[in-house]
Amino acid sequence: MKIFTDLFSATNQTKDTAKKQEQIGLPRPKKSSRGIETKSPQEIAIMRQSSRIVATVLQEISQMVEPGMTTGDLDRYAETRIKDMGATPSFKGYYGFPGSICASINQEVVHGIPSPKRKIRAGDVLKVDTGAYYQGYHGDSCITIAVGKVSPTVSRLIVAAEEALFAGIEQVKAGNYLLDIAGAIEDKVKQYGYSVVEDYTGHGVGRNLHEEPSVFNYRTRELPNIKLKAGMTLAIEPIVNKGSKYTRTLRDRWTVVTVDNSLSAQFEHTVLVTKTGYEILTDRTPI
Repeated sequence: MKIFTDLFSATNQTKDTAKKQEQIGLPRPKKSSRGIETKSPQEIAIMRQSSRIVATVLQEISQMVEPGMTTGDLDRYAETRIKDMGATPSFKGYYGFPGSICASINQEVVHGIPSPKRKIRAGDVLKVDTGAYYQGYHGDSCITIAVGKVSPTVSRLIVAAEEALFAGIEQVKAGNYLLDIAGAIEDKVKQYGYSVVEDYTGHGVGRNLHEEPSVFNYRTRELPNIKLKAGMTLAIEPIVNKGSKYTRTLRDRWTVVTVDNSLSAQFEHTVLVTKTGYEILTDRTPI
């Protein structure tokens, strides 16, 4: 979930930031007594399954969305499908979050609460983020859907966000660093003239939905520039705003919106670091 360091994590790891996160329900990644974890071949095999479930659900949702549906409809569908495939929705109940998906529309950046009262309309920019917990391990991914016919301006924003994700993923391999990922994402977004949201980041994922390290989407010296090792599993998830990078949280204590009401787009994949590159565990291409 983006939710979670994305749905849940704010970028600053200071005490003030931690306090702010507690106030708005955004937990920091859980720290392991072993530090940043690498996964064994057996663990990776399970994560392929949990991630495949997530990819399947998102692919199906992308094909079924149409104007007039509600975000509650999508949430019910996702929960049913995740359970049908032998998993549990990662998001539901996570720090009190009520849905199995995050459904964020237009100027909503992340953590939109699905509702049977929230109708999806033609021209909407719909972000759907979900996770599945299978045999002790999570998969996590997000897509942005253009609902019906949208303007070229909207299409360009969505393309920029997806290209930024893959620019970051292309930097994943053992021996590279987190800031290689961050820099590639930032540069791609700047090429389009958009802004990268800095308040929320990617994260490690595995036995916990949010683990170390935080995976930044822009260059920063706020955290150590960790060297990537084979076996790490990362949720990489840039959020791209058409206007200002700044965000605010609504009174529901979950939904994050752009401060200037500009549109926002987001994509996320769970990615395995390998010795020679990467494997996208939540890849939807073969589905």
